[in-house]
Amino acid sequence: MTGDAEGRTVQGGAEPTPRSTAKVAVVGAGAVGATLAYAVLMRGAAREVVLYDVDTAKVRAQALDLAHGIQFVPMAHVVGTDDITACAGADVVVVTAGANQRPGQTRTDLAERTIGLMRTLVPQLLEVAPDAVYVMVTNPVDVVTYAALRFSGLPRARVIGSGTVLDSSRFRYLISQHVGVAVQNVHAYIVGEHGDTAVPLWSSATIGGVPLLDLDPLPGREPLTPAVRASIAHDVVHSAYEIIEGKGATSYAIGLAGSRIVEALTNDEHRVMPVSSLIDDLDGIGDVCLSVPTVVAHDGAGAPMRVPMSTDELVALRRSADALRETARPFGL
Repeated sequence: MTGDAEGRTVQGGAEPTPRSTAKVAVVGAGAVGATLAYAVLMRGAAREVVLYDVDTAKVRAQALDLAHGIQFVPMAHVVGTDDITACAGADVVVVTAGANQRPGQTRTDLAERTIGLMRTLVPQLLEVAPDAVYVMVTNPVDVVTYAALRFSGLPRARVIGSGTVLDSSRFRYLISQHVGVAVQNVHAYIVGEHGDTAVPLWSSATIGGVPLLDLDPLPGREPLTPAVRASIAHDVVHSAYEIIEGKGATSYAIGLAGSRIVEALTNDEHRVMPVSSLIDDLDGIGDVCLSVPTVVAHDGAGAPMRVPMSTDELVALRRSADALRETARPFGL
């Protein structure tokens, strides 16, 4: 590990070899940023990871902690720095920096401070990493994604948000626990806002190819009644508040979710994920960033997919879009 004359930069691991093509910059060395960087390294999603933060001591400590474990993960090179130019040449820039969500505070309460930060930060990042795909993880992620898109002037494909990737993971987990099957066999999406107006798509959910709403309960399991479905939907949205109340921040699950998006980008996977991206015209919805299943590949977000929805689900999705536009409007977006 080495530091510059002012002790601002720390590096660990072997220098990238010529076959190293994936460089990922993570902006923000807090709980989410450091955990996401850790997950990217664990999954081997990048050969070079830059952790950037204005807090010199913290980013140095986080990078040292990561670098000391390089022996146990796929070979990579780690940089921790308060110098934004270290992000130059990144294939993916993940933005986790922003105001922390306090107990009892909604995601939209964070909007003013975070959008103000993006107004300054995004142009600075774009100057050093003009060819990257930008992944916004900072809350309220849909409005922040829309703001970053406007502030950067980049094509819609290259500015995406983590959206409801985590919400959908929570959704699948809770369904799996109730039904009694492995979560990997549950296929179901949350769409719309990553927040209070998120929409569970029960009508298209399946388990092992069987429509969830047609599934007979397994022995010893209760039916998936409307009351149970309402409880699961509630827990998907409010579980983050419980975690924040108990430990101060969410980090592990969002770190894994963010690293999975990075992996889809760096490996050009063409993986369907409910990321947040600009919707131009989808079932009457437009001029808003929200989540629907989308193909994620090296170039970023592809066209949104038209998932079958019930009438009630479509109405709820439109309501979610309206809520996001209302949140963005006071900030001139």
